[in-house]
Amino acid sequence: MKLVLIGALVALIVGLVGTRAFIDFVIRKGYGQFVRDDGPTSHHTKRGTPTMGGAVIIAGTVLGYGLAHLITWDAPTASGLLVVFLMVGLGLVGFLDDWIKISRQRSLGLRSAEKLIGQTLVAVLFAVLATKFSRGGITPASYHISFVRDTWFNLAAGGSVIGVILFVIWANVMIAGTSNGVNLTDGLDGLATGACVMVFGAYTLISVWQFNQNCQFVTSSKCYNVRDPLDLAVVAACVMGACFGFLWWNASPAKIFMGDTGSLALGGALAGLAITTRTELLVVIIGGLFVIETLSVILQVGSFKLRHKRIFRIAPVHHHFEMLGWNEVTVTIRFWIICGLCVAGGLGLFYAEWVVGGV
Repeated sequence: MKLVLIGALVALIVGLVGTRAFIDFVIRKGYGQFVRDDGPTSHHTKRGTPTMGGAVIIAGTVLGYGLAHLITWDAPTASGLLVVFLMVGLGLVGFLDDWIKISRQRSLGLRSAEKLIGQTLVAVLFAVLATKFSRGGITPASYHISFVRDTWFNLAAGGSVIGVILFVIWANVMIAGTSNGVNLTDGLDGLATGACVMVFGAYTLISVWQFNQNCQFVTSSKCYNVRDPLDLAVVAACVMGACFGFLWWNASPAKIFMGDTGSLALGGALAGLAITTRTELLVVIIGGLFVIETLSVILQVGSFKLRHKRIFRIAPVHHHFEMLGWNEVTVTIRFWIICGLCVAGGLGLFYAEWVVGGV
């Protein structure tokens, strides 16, 4: 548990202190946010606010994870390193997107195809490596689709090669879904950051519980076949701590935005934790706010193309409530409440499954 506490504390300090220093650096360089013209007019005042703050969240996570292992002299694991790799890799794609927006003075960065290619390359590499590094017959990722643990549905049932291909596709769907979900949620001051604090806090608890009830130490039908649960708890705690520190400066009125650098990285870390903790479908509940935001965009686009009518005044849905006259802080807090309920529901299901001994 020292690893978890040290990692979270270091990440928190880096997020809190590092963000302040990063704000000064970005202001000197003139790296400001560009705002969509079709959004709420109240957001036009945010034009020029420092962006790319997600770099601090990534730095806090990496430093927290690295120093925790260095101080305790405990070697990092394959699962932890893979999740960190996924986070950093997608963060780099987001950084390129943010940099193009800034350097070309426009609100659009990478083209959709370019961003998708970058996300896919990182996701494929993660997925392939996650099926390697077996220890005691357990790899960081499993070919079984999981809910709160592996289910009977085996992607490798048709053969090892087909299994690898299907798992890579499944992992890409998950990573694209979570990274874009966090990205869409990041539209109000502190909204995505506060939600991520709760979601990654939940994964810290899940991973610690899986460590205490791991099949390596517990001989029970309720035990969890997860390769490195304690190290995954360290990663989750580091992300949570870094987001907590960043939220101090990102809360309304935001002094800095995380940009795609942060939202894609956080979404990637979330998918990585879901895959390596064997909670792939549970993340839909725990990250329910991100699902709601994504569905609002899908429904809006689908309705307009099929019916030539909009469901919401504007999507994602948090902007819809702004257009109805809700104050930005009100929307953010109420969406945090929704996120908290989703996290509580997900944790409740996770624990209830253990109590009854499986589903």
